Amino acid sequence: MAYKKQIVLILLLLLFFSCKKENQSTHINGTALTTDSTQVWIKNGTDANLPLRTRKEFLQKAYNNTTDEFNDSLRLSYYAKLSLAYLKLQDSINFRNVNKSARILSEEIKDSVILAGLYWDLGDFYRNNFIKDSAYYEYGQAEKIYTTLKEDHYSGRLLLRMSIIQKDVKDFTGAEINLISAIELFQKLENNEQLFLSYNLLGTIAKSLQEYEQSRTFFSKAVEYLNKLPKEKKGKYQISLNNNIGNSYKEQGDFSKAIPYFDKIVSTDSLQFKNRKSYALALDNLAYSQFKTGKTKISEANLIDALDINIRENAVDQIAMSRYHLAELYLAKRDTSLAIANAQEALELAKQSNDNQLILETLKLYPLLDPENAKSYLKEYLVLNDSLQEEDRKIRNKFARIRFETDEFIAENELLARQRQLWIGIAIGFFLLAISVLVILSQRAKNRNLRFQQQQQESNQEIFNLMLAQSQKLEEGKQSEQKRISEELHDGILGQMNGIRMMLLGLNKKVDENAISMRGEAIEKLQGVQEEIRTISHELNDASYQKFHNFIISIEDLLKSICDSANIDYDLDYDEGLDWDDLSGNIKINLYRIIQESLQNCIKHAFANRVNLKLESTDHMLKVSLKDDGRGFDNKKKKKGIGHKNITSRVHKLNGEWRIKSEPGKGTVVTVKVPYTLAENESRFNGNEKYKIAEKTSP
Repeated sequence: MAYKKQIVLILLLLLFFSCKKENQSTHINGTALTTDSTQVWIKNGTDANLPLRTRKEFLQKAYNNTTDEFNDSLRLSYYAKLSLAYLKLQDSINFRNVNKSARILSEEIKDSVILAGLYWDLGDFYRNNFIKDSAYYEYGQAEKIYTTLKEDHYSGRLLLRMSIIQKDVKDFTGAEINLISAIELFQKLENNEQLFLSYNLLGTIAKSLQEYEQSRTFFSKAVEYLNKLPKEKKGKYQISLNNNIGNSYKEQGDFSKAIPYFDKIVSTDSLQFKNRKSYALALDNLAYSQFKTGKTKISEANLIDALDINIRENAVDQIAMSRYHLAELYLAKRDTSLAIANAQEALELAKQSNDNQLILETLKLYPLLDPENAKSYLKEYLVLNDSLQEEDRKIRNKFARIRFETDEFIAENELLARQRQLWIGIAIGFFLLAISVLVILSQRAKNRNLRFQQQQQESNQEIFNLMLAQSQKLEEGKQSEQKRISEELHDGILGQMNGIRMMLLGLNKKVDENAISMRGEAIEKLQGVQEEIRTISHELNDASYQKFHNFIISIEDLLKSICDSANIDYDLDYDEGLDWDDLSGNIKINLYRIIQESLQNCIKHAFANRVNLKLESTDHMLKVSLKDDGRGFDNKKKKKGIGHKNITSRVHKLNGEWRIKSEPGKGTVVTVKVPYTLAENESRFNGNEKYKIAEKTSP
């Protein structure tokens, strides 16, 4: 019975897991099926071979499935594809809706790559609908993201598109700035196609600015990159380049040089059948140039042929231009009726295509065709010209604000990057600090002793360097003083002590009044000896506080040693009215070092033949001037070395100031001014013969 129960339990478990697996399989297969269907519908919706209505139906199915997708990343991917698909179909409503939903979702899940692509699509949409300021702004949003992501290829392409819009609204300076930035990116990537397009646009901008020679220089640079492209790409770009070069000559008024470039385009194999609009444009430009060079007959025939092609192609803007050129031609032939008819047609078509420049050109032509109404045409011309200039100014200002916001965004990103690096550095610093704390604690005492020894060694080295030149004289003074003390003690004190000793020995056994009197005399003599010893002690103590007159000698020795080694002459001029050795030790040591550093600079850099050192004192101020006749230097351009920094540090320690005056070929003058203090004997006190050192400071 138990055995049967076990079998039933096992069968139930197997049935449960098989049902669960089936459900999971159904769910997974269902998701895969939905995903595959959405991709297929999007692919069918972008198939140009299908009817427009069918393509829209496929895209609508894909959109409906996408809105039900739970996976945010997958849903965003579909939104991005649908955005581009609706853009290509020119379905404005669906494009705006999908693009907006996609942008919101990409910001929520922080997918910067797709967000940049969506901004790009939106920029293309506005550009296709001639909303140039909005297109420029959206391109700028996308470019900022690609710049942050270091996607130089996409950043460069967007900068190029932004430059085209700026050129169209005559923001030539802004267009050139963006183009130069784009060229720098494309050069790093060695992208010859984009470099050709960039230089071709630079040439067009220069042509618009009537800088014709410069424009052809840019076109020549474009040719260099064009020649590096594959043959299939080179052909389509060659037509555009020839047209631009021909127009640069045509607008400059050099029509004979323009004709060969337009003729090359017209003669391009099969262009008349493959791209009839490009052929008609080139034929129209060729015909106008022929007309300006006096070839009126062939010019008229070509203009009429170009007009016929444009009419068949429904190219409204080119029809207007052909009509305008025919109006000029018939005016030159004095066929006023035909000239007026073509001019009226040109003006009407130019207004339809919003070609403001052609409208202005046609209005300028009207006074010649209809002199009686010249004032009304002139007034219309001026009103339109002023309004166009005002509109261009507003758009340029708007673009300038967008550029400013872009610069602020870049600066903000750089600041955030620096802050992020700072926080990372701080975190690493705390981590290292935590690791090192035990080592620091164990080494603290040792490091403190080492720092003390190092500071003591540096101080001793400074004192030793300053007193090195004085050691000989100090030794001589010591020996002289020792000899004098020896003589005083031997000849004075010792003789008197011996006499008193003999007197006291003779009086040891006597107790009469005479002996008592003589003992009193001996005691007085001992007091005299005591006083004499005190006097000698005072003299010795005075000598220990005397300042040896060695500062000027040390400076002389310094001048001699440095200048003799460099084989140059020197002069020393100092104020003899000041006791230089009464200066505080801090002033003497730092002045010595400043003079030493300045002399070394004369030797190393100035290549002087003579130096002059002058030490002066006025109104509690010391002035040190060191002048050389070396080659000098430009003080504004000269990089300040460690020697200059050390001099500045020493002067600041003394609360002084210094400057260098130098010109190439006129030598150098170093001037230092510091307030000085003196060490003076103030008083004796407490019955001990000690001296108190006081410093005087300048008010």
